[in-house]
Amino acid sequence: MFKHILLATDGSASSEHAAQLAVNLARTHGARLTALYVADPYPYIGIGEMNPAGLQAYASAGQQLAAQAHAHVDALCRNGAPVELEARFVEDATAVNGIVQSVQTVGADLIVIGSHGRSGVARLVLGSVAAKVVAQSPVPVLVAR
Repeated sequence: MFKHILLATDGSASSEHAAQLAVNLARTHGARLTALYVADPYPYIGIGEMNPAGLQAYASAGQQLAAQAHAHVDALCRNGAPVELEARFVEDATAVNGIVQSVQTVGADLIVIGSHGRSGVARLVLGSVAAKVVAQSPVPVLVAR
């Protein structure tokens, strides 16, 4: 049914359950899996030239967090029948845009994403990346709590 699954991961506990679901779905359907980590670009535009160490430290930290999240997904893919995995790192001002644009770039036919399960005021104040992805995605989205 699915040929290419895009897993949106940020390395959090909520994305861990989504990663397990995505790997299991990929195994079941013989699908490829792309693990996507979206990082915010350096927020201090113009200051990077004055303080290149800050820009470099920020970028390095983002890449390190992405590498940790990708390593976790890679371990899940190797535990059992192997799953073909591509790790992607994208910088975008919003995670939603990075995810939705990556779906088209990689040709995925399903997005798997974790949700923190916030409700009430916390959801209104913090927003929900998963809800926005569901609203904007051109392909089906599986939200894991």
